[in-house]
Amino acid sequence: MPSSKNKPSLDLESLRQEIVGVNQQVPLLDGSSRPYVYLDNAASTPTFRGVRQKVDDFMLWYASVHRGTGFKSLLATHVYETARGIVARFVGADPDAASVIFVKNTTEAINKLANRIAFQADDVVITSVMEHHSNDLPWRPKAQVVYVGMREDGSLDVDDLAQKLDRFGRRVKLVAITGASNVSGFVPPIYDIAEMAHAQGAMILVDCAQLAPHRAIQMGPLDSPRRLDFVSISAHKMYAPFGSGALIGPRAFFAEGAPDYMGGGTVEVVTLEEVYWTTPPERDEAGTPNVVGAVALAASITILSQVGMDAIADHEQALTCHALKALAAIEGIRVFGSCDPDRVDDRLGVIAFQVEDIPHAKVAAILGYEGGIGVRNGCFCAHPYVLRLLGVGEEEARWHRDRILQHDRSVLPGMVRASFGCYNTLEEVDYLAEMLTRIAAGDYRGDYVMDVATGDYTPRGFDPAILDRYFTF
Repeated sequence: MPSSKNKPSLDLESLRQEIVGVNQQVPLLDGSSRPYVYLDNAASTPTFRGVRQKVDDFMLWYASVHRGTGFKSLLATHVYETARGIVARFVGADPDAASVIFVKNTTEAINKLANRIAFQADDVVITSVMEHHSNDLPWRPKAQVVYVGMREDGSLDVDDLAQKLDRFGRRVKLVAITGASNVSGFVPPIYDIAEMAHAQGAMILVDCAQLAPHRAIQMGPLDSPRRLDFVSISAHKMYAPFGSGALIGPRAFFAEGAPDYMGGGTVEVVTLEEVYWTTPPERDEAGTPNVVGAVALAASITILSQVGMDAIADHEQALTCHALKALAAIEGIRVFGSCDPDRVDDRLGVIAFQVEDIPHAKVAAILGYEGGIGVRNGCFCAHPYVLRLLGVGEEEARWHRDRILQHDRSVLPGMVRASFGCYNTLEEVDYLAEMLTRIAAGDYRGDYVMDVATGDYTPRGFDPAILDRYFTF
């Protein structure tokens, strides 16, 4: 597979044309239509045409993998195992020493690791307030969870991490850290953190769900103090939304202990009295795997590698720089995290913001209904981090929590998030800025009504039945 340093065989302009539905027309509130501008890539990306074609081609040969004797089973097994090697090399792991376990997504990957680590009663997991819930909640029932704080700008407080590592010492079993924030886009210094963790005898997991589509990853040799012990990725954030992801870690680690899911494919021998587990990675892939999803992920990785991760990073940094400058020029816009257009090398194109005096859910609705722009609003499955960025204190947070539990989200704290992919353009950034300028000035057409239970806004008179005109079963 070509590395990001090799000459790319596919350029960024061609890559945009690789996106399924990139110029799809969508209806607007005024009765017109326009090409959809998708700026919700941090949640899930569209798919590449090459991925869809590869999946279609493979379906001619689809069959159950492993132990089948027919030609289709042999071929499907070969393709499935080849996909493991493609994933391993993409994250800079040694395919012979690493175990690539296919899962549904990063959430399942982290839960699997939490179930597979043999925690003792006084073990500590260090994570951070920046994390997606998927890299926080799975650790809570397993160990004492210690949270690293953030700096004033929302970036990870590495000094606080060092202090907590020193404080808990050998009790720290694992440092579980995001590779990139899905709220602010900040990219922590994961290799420095790995070295700090290993110096205390701890392992490190990096949640690369956000990082993998945008930056090159190098897990490194098993004997390197800067190695990443475990990495998790989600295909649906990597232009392959076919229900797959991967947990990558040392083969020797997964060769120990029982799998968290037990059943077909995980065993060598079963009697009524005993069970002998098989070797990794099959030990951790109970039941019939998502072979099609693995094919899609490998196909997407191949396309990303043909472009080159360095080229993708450069393009997205240009988009982010342009967007920060454009948003800074709009009166009434507040950006969270770094607002510095000259400081885009340590962040992704994930920009969270608010429009003064207009609820975040209403801003997102206007962008969608009147601009044909897809963004996200709310707390982005990172409630503690978002509340800290917003300056919401504990008393106020409790008040909001009580209202939510009473099915009232009418004043829910949150932000609007625009997130860029490798195919987005400067023109799309300019169009977002144009729409936000109008919204900030009160220049929008709809009379928006809020659903108290969900906090969502819709234009008065909107008929959801219109959706059936575009797709139905």
